[in-house]
Amino acid sequence: MKPKERQTAIIDYLHVHGKTTVDALANHFDTTGATIRKDLTALEEGGKVLRTYGSVVLAGNDEGDLPIINKAHINLESKKKIAKAAATLLKEGDSMIIDAGSTVLQMIPFLSKVDNLTVMTNSLHIINSLAGLDKNYELLICGGTYRPKSGSFHGILAESTFEKFSFDKLFIGTDGFDLDVGSTTFNEVHGVSTAMCNAAREIILLADSSKFGRRSPNVVCPLEKIDIIITDKGLDAQIYQALSEKNIRVILAD
Repeated sequence: MKPKERQTAIIDYLHVHGKTTVDALANHFDTTGATIRKDLTALEEGGKVLRTYGSVVLAGNDEGDLPIINKAHINLESKKKIAKAAATLLKEGDSMIIDAGSTVLQMIPFLSKVDNLTVMTNSLHIINSLAGLDKNYELLICGGTYRPKSGSFHGILAESTFEKFSFDKLFIGTDGFDLDVGSTTFNEVHGVSTAMCNAAREIILLADSSKFGRRSPNVVCPLEKIDIIITDKGLDAQIYQALSEKNIRVILAD
């Protein structure tokens, strides 16, 4: 396989499997670690991948441009574990906002054990999944400009809708997490996520460990506003310690 062909195949592999080690890529493509590292250097220089903590992930602008249905399959098992842990934080009668992220979407099957919830979202996928639970929930969805790839509503109308409400909890995903600034995104249409943060008394961030150490240009939620982070056991120990020192509760989903 020629280098260009293998590099394209590496991108395809990362779209499906998410964060991956060099050794795993070398085994998959039946080549040496040195060859894979050369490929990754070329891809990193082209802005296609990021290398973090001994592994490689797609750069934000690659993964983020995927439709929500495709993104849902990246690191799926980790996302399900994170979502299951998130659902345990809910109690009967809670009011909550659910963001349109692919990790948060995985929460829906685990909500059926909790009764009498009030749920607001900007996601058509989430509202349809909630309706399918056949629970006596009060469901609200904002209006706004519809974005087909994410299946969600954005813009001034969506933002102003959330400004009129107050909720107990917000469950929100992220494109990247930086220890200096908090939750970030490459998406310039992030105003509705910021409005969600302002409308909730407790902010709970759901992010698999590949998102940490990645900083996108737009800040969605400052570090000091985040109450709980739920991630997987792949989180770097130094990041875990730093978050704990900032009085953020970190839950490692099992």
